[in-house]
Amino acid sequence: MIKKLFAIVSVLLIGSMLLAACTTTPPAEPEKPAAEEPAAPKTKVCQITDTGGIDDKSFNATAWKGITDAIDQLGIEGKYLESKEVADYEKNLNALMEEKCDLIITVGFLIGDATKAAAEANPDLKFSIVDYNYDPAIANVTGQIFNTDEAAFLAGYLAAGVTKTGVVGTFGGLPIPTVTIFMDGFYKGVAKYNEVKGTDVKVLGWDPAAPDSGLFTMSFDDQQKGNELAKSLMDEGADIIMPVAGPVGLGAAAAIKERGNAYLIGVDSDWALTSPEYADITLTSVMKLMDATTLQVIKSVIDGTFVGGDVVGTLANEGVSIAPFHELESIVPAELVAEIEQLKADIIAGTITLD
Repeated sequence: MIKKLFAIVSVLLIGSMLLAACTTTPPAEPEKPAAEEPAAPKTKVCQITDTGGIDDKSFNATAWKGITDAIDQLGIEGKYLESKEVADYEKNLNALMEEKCDLIITVGFLIGDATKAAAEANPDLKFSIVDYNYDPAIANVTGQIFNTDEAAFLAGYLAAGVTKTGVVGTFGGLPIPTVTIFMDGFYKGVAKYNEVKGTDVKVLGWDPAAPDSGLFTMSFDDQQKGNELAKSLMDEGADIIMPVAGPVGLGAAAAIKERGNAYLIGVDSDWALTSPEYADITLTSVMKLMDATTLQVIKSVIDGTFVGGDVVGTLANEGVSIAPFHELESIVPAELVAEIEQLKADIIAGTITLD
């Protein structure tokens, strides 16, 4: 009997074990990793220089700094093509349009017509042109323009207050609006000083009332011409000279350094920093902060707010300015510094108006 009961219990135990084995939940399969989203392509911004080249220590280099700032801050991809001659403009535009750059930035007055033609033929592409604009505006082009006469006015007043000979000078690369606007402001700043102080500081090389008599090298890259014009101005008594001619101005700087009896006013960027070999003769610079406006346009492409029209740099929005006096701070009287600050405030407020 006991054996019989033992057999029955054994059978029940084995059955329970088999049933448990059959009803055990199988182990869960490991979760497959979620498929990674493909990385969004980087915004590609491409620049075409004028014939001064990317390292012109002027507006090509400053615009490129706006792109390199965007590379560092926004993670974009940047590229440039240099134009060795005017004939390269169209070729370089075609090359970058083939690459489908998200934004093509062109530099300078002379590439204006080629940029307009490319933009109108390719309305789906975005362009920005530095130091130029269109009237009427083109829907896919943002012009970057600068009221440089505002800052040049301050530089002219400064020059008139510092000169020892009572003669200052300026010359341009080409007689085009983006050059002569500097010269206009400089001339008017000197005139303002004469009005306030009852002096008769003379400006050589430019008179807005007689533009045909203006002094120009007819080049933005022949430094020898800048050297020769600076010497000519110094021969006539100028002890402060503002060359508005891109790299040609470096030739003027070399002449001034050689003579040792005059000072330089740089343009576009702070020449005491971009050309430190001339820091000891650079009184100030009339700066167009094209890096800031270029970065602004790039941001508009990224955030989808890009529109055709103009971005305008002024004293009020710090798109233009005069540079610190650096090594020559000691020759600028505190009273003159205060007067220049007041003039800046008056221009911003509209008390002083410039064309």
